[in-house]
Amino acid sequence: MKLKSLVILLLALCLSNIISAQNQFGIDFTNYNSQVCQKFNQAFNNRPKEVKFGIKRVNASLFFETNDKEWFKSLFVNANDGIAIDVVSKDRYACDVDDIERIQIKGKLLPPVYSKRLKSGLKKSGQTMYRVLVGRIPANLLKKELEFNTLFLSNKNLCQYYVIYDLESYPWDLMDMGMYLDSITYKDKEIKTASTDAYVLKYKTLKFKIPFEKNKSEYSQEDIKPLYDSLRLTDFNIKSVKIKAYSSVEGSLERNVKLQEQRAASIVTALQTFQKPSIKNEISSSENWVEFLNDIENTTYENLKSLSKAQVKAKLVGALSSEMEPILKQHRKALITLELEKKDVYKDLDATELLNKFNTSITSDDLDEALKIQNSLFEKLKNKEVSPDLLNQMEVPNQLKYTTFLNKNSAYKYLLEEPQILIVHNELLELEKLAPKDKRVKYNIAVTKLKLWRQNAIKVDEKKLKAEIKALKNYGISDDLISRILVNYHIVIAQNLMRKRDYANKDKAVKFIKNNYKNFKLSDYDYLSLAQFFSYYANTDLSVELLKDKVKRIDIDENLLFYYLNLTIIDPELTKTSDYRTIMLNALNMNKSRYCKLFDPFGEGGVTFQLLEDNYLRSAYCESCAN
Repeated sequence: MKLKSLVILLLALCLSNIISAQNQFGIDFTNYNSQVCQKFNQAFNNRPKEVKFGIKRVNASLFFETNDKEWFKSLFVNANDGIAIDVVSKDRYACDVDDIERIQIKGKLLPPVYSKRLKSGLKKSGQTMYRVLVGRIPANLLKKELEFNTLFLSNKNLCQYYVIYDLESYPWDLMDMGMYLDSITYKDKEIKTASTDAYVLKYKTLKFKIPFEKNKSEYSQEDIKPLYDSLRLTDFNIKSVKIKAYSSVEGSLERNVKLQEQRAASIVTALQTFQKPSIKNEISSSENWVEFLNDIENTTYENLKSLSKAQVKAKLVGALSSEMEPILKQHRKALITLELEKKDVYKDLDATELLNKFNTSITSDDLDEALKIQNSLFEKLKNKEVSPDLLNQMEVPNQLKYTTFLNKNSAYKYLLEEPQILIVHNELLELEKLAPKDKRVKYNIAVTKLKLWRQNAIKVDEKKLKAEIKALKNYGISDDLISRILVNYHIVIAQNLMRKRDYANKDKAVKFIKNNYKNFKLSDYDYLSLAQFFSYYANTDLSVELLKDKVKRIDIDENLLFYYLNLTIIDPELTKTSDYRTIMLNALNMNKSRYCKLFDPFGEGGVTFQLLEDNYLRSAYCESCAN
């Protein structure tokens, strides 16, 4: 299930934006940058960055919410310090309105609520939040799409004007450390939804691209064979193929999409001819606007970047299209991801037969054969053909020469069922007594211990655990794996310090994470988790830095791209740049409905429809989303 976290944007009050000084309910709108607001602004701006606040709607009632009661009370010292709400309707940004009026109050201003009532009315709401009633929505606005801006008043002077936007987020975890079987085996972590499993075991994958010839739609076995041979898949079958097919941007959208789908389907058919097991496939197609806009930068065609897609297509005909063909041909391609599974001589045997063969091989000391059978059983477990209880039926003596089997069984038990982690950890500790220098056992103990510590399931000496992680190098564990565990160690440290409100030392832990996450390769899930960790702990700039290069690629994961947009789309200095427009067009091209939903009201899946105050965003929205 998607989570929501309210993130707050301070919109500077510029005198040029005020058409006329207003004096509704006795509020003075003219002193926001004067000495009158100095004391209030100091208290407001000196709040810890972990403090959160926002407006919560319950039917027609509006509540101000915060997670810090003491900070809230410190704002309202004088009798005429208070809060007022500006109720803004999305009607203000209708696409048939030629020019939006730039005024201070964008909607309906509700009567202010002052200090005495705010403090007396503040009540606990849930485990960590406090809230107080600050207004009711007028009856004539109840059925409209609304947002609620907050005016902070000091002695009836407007000192702060806030728009609150909704930042979409997802469940996040530690960086995936995997478990050491024959090699490090990771989970393929995907964004959780209500209808799908969150995690599956990861298969071996290969990624490559195939360039497309102009107007060619069919790819035969002969076309694909040189590529297939180069992959050297002697020991593997292709389990599934995912194809993202891209056309160049000239021509009609409908024809381009149809052509890409034909190309991708013919590639799947050609791959299928090389093996008997059927290949699952997932195909998507789109026009390659991202690379087009990137590649014309600093060329004689750069002026096209400022045009709409329709305007670009109108120009890319005849001579100009032929002239730009050396650029356009680079954009016709398929990005292909193959998911592989090892060929299994025991694949057709049922689990009972395999289990008997395994136990017999162990008894007869045929350990090489037993390892092959164990891996075959793991494949059946991975594919959910049998119950994880099968692991308990594998008869492996508790002896040193069987360390590999015992370690793999315990590690796989955890990979299949994470709630088994405490049992697995204890099994590994017993195995360590048999094999005190086995790097696989040592690694798996460190991983399970760290995760149990994070869950408060066991007590841990922090300094001792850190030393144990660093000592993995002595057993042959690589530096990149150790760096990954140490980053996770500091994520847990940061979480614990946050609970203690020790913000200074929490920032030191975050600094370590920032300085070390580049020491190892991140999966898409790792990128998203780490970005959300930074954002959740009030380091949004680090989230942006983490993702800024990823979002410029056409193979960007959709969730990463939209998470980046949520983080940055409220910055008008970014949205007006050509690079950012390219990123937005990438999002629109990838998932139009999701892009358009960014402009829904906060609390209803959108960031905020007040983004449409930005002329470029409003133009793009009206062109692509208003129909």
